[in-house]
Amino acid sequence: MQLKTRKQVEDEGLIDSPPYSVINKIYIAIHNDRLEGIHIPHSDVYFVRAALEKHTGYYFGLDAVETAMKAEGWKDRKGTFRYVDQIG
Repeated sequence: MQLKTRKQVEDEGLIDSPPYSVINKIYIAIHNDRLEGIHIPHSDVYFVRAALEKHTGYYFGLDAVETAMKAEGWKDRKGTFRYVDQIG
């Protein structure tokens, strides 16, 4: 995979396409009333991608960011409070 800046991704018309975005897949699934099987990345993935872009200048695909996060030990625990052990 060749690293690209956000500008390069936009210029190629890929900003709303996989692996940079899942929005089109979600819209199609909603239209077809078939959301099962659609993977929507956790908000943490978007925050990490934004931080990576800020620090490197490159715009990474969501799948690559999520894979790297999982390799580093991050777990997608949607719907649970992650820091319960740190409270009193």
